[in-house]
Amino acid sequence: MSVYEIRTYTDTYPIYELIETNTRSWFKIAPERGGIVISYGTNGEELLYLDKATFDDPNANIRGGIPVLFPISGQLTDGAYEWNGKRYTMKNHGVARTHPWQIEQTSTQDGAAITLTLKSSESTRDSYPFDFELRFTYRLKNGKLTIEQEYRNESDEAMPMYPGFHPYFAATRKAIAYETDASRYYDYNDGTEKPYEGKAIDLDRLPESVVFLNPQKREITFSPTEDRRIRMTYGDDFKYVVLWSVAGKDFVCVEPWMAKTDELNRKQELVLVPPRGTHKTFLTIERNQ
Repeated sequence: MSVYEIRTYTDTYPIYELIETNTRSWFKIAPERGGIVISYGTNGEELLYLDKATFDDPNANIRGGIPVLFPISGQLTDGAYEWNGKRYTMKNHGVARTHPWQIEQTSTQDGAAITLTLKSSESTRDSYPFDFELRFTYRLKNGKLTIEQEYRNESDEAMPMYPGFHPYFAATRKAIAYETDASRYYDYNDGTEKPYEGKAIDLDRLPESVVFLNPQKREITFSPTEDRRIRMTYGDDFKYVVLWSVAGKDFVCVEPWMAKTDELNRKQELVLVPPRGTHKTFLTIERNQ
């Protein structure tokens, strides 16, 4: 029997389930629903949170899984920005999570892998006037989920972006001490920058997010339950990690972003993909114990 399997089924939307049998690991992805991973588990245990009702409702923002944020992470002031003298509106976190992705290929040669693509369209150009193609390969190997990303600019001018991811991790506690070498964080609850000395941050007491500002190592480890440690590593372009939750809900979001919210208006640290160029990076998620 092969170590790797790929199954398909329908649960409101077509679902692809990729399995690694020897580590009792899996992930499930819904290409038509914004290319979102809705489940990831290892050693037989689910690591993610999903509000199934929001997944089933095509008009709802999905609360759970691993939403893809592109071309922006976070919000825009008044939901709008200006580019080349023209004003555009864009919803929170951009266009990728609300558009169907296409299945490029699947493979069991080097882990269990699926490659999805999202291309610009008339709909995306209404809020983001660039021609692009995203190519993401989701790979499960040795219990680790890796998202290999390619952002291709098919326009004749530089393409501004600051993508990210919004993983929802199942949690039995919200007061968590994060293992990071960041020494400062910005608290959107009171609008102040604060030192981080490794003490627990209690997200149940914070309706708004906080963001680690100056990590040198692109990794973070945390324990959303007493017996579970999760480690994330990511490319150098992910400069920030945002923390967020909702009081009374059993999840914490730990989100690698390339820039802070509203960057498309500030224009201070945009990632500019050259004309006809491609920007490549990665994100990995794994359970440490």
